[in-house]
Amino acid sequence: MKVLKVIEVLASSDTSWEDATQKAVSKASKSLKNIRSAYVQEQSVAVTDGKVSEFRVNLKITFELE
Repeated sequence: MKVLKVIEVLASSDTSWEDATQKAVSKASKSLKNIRSAYVQEQSVAVTDGKVSEFRVNLKITFELE
């Protein structure tokens, strides 16, 4: 029987939501083994002087426990 755990991770990027997502998964994979999926729960941006200055994502990462 497999047991999975879900954690919530926040990440940001100056480039895009996709880049923020990739950074979050890459960073999480350095300390978590057996990542099975990542679900983008929420996207937002920071605005400075009327322009988007930062892309933010809230992810749920699922991984298998050993």
